[in-house]
Amino acid sequence: MPTETDSQYPNLVTIVGRGVPSNYEITVNGEIELVDRDPAEAGIVVTNHAAEGVIETGVTRFRFSGEMANVHTIDWNGVPAPESPNTPEVHIDYSVPDRRDA
Repeated sequence: MPTETDSQYPNLVTIVGRGVPSNYEITVNGEIELVDRDPAEAGIVVTNHAAEGVIETGVTRFRFSGEMANVHTIDWNGVPAPESPNTPEVHIDYSVPDRRDA
């Protein structure tokens, strides 16, 4: 059964760290929110249409409306993807149910 979050932010972007500190910036043409964490505590900047932060290990997820407009990742040396094998993996999935309420 769809939840309010599903209809408001039906899409999911997942950032996966590769063990090296790396920066990411993502922009959507809708709205975006961080999943399951407080952006201030996580050191992540989230505005209506964009998010940016640093990841080394683990996973950071965002739900968003609209479509992904831009993804930019760079490693600790400033080398962007795809030239650096150390930049985080980014997975974008559309129309994904929110499992937090399941």
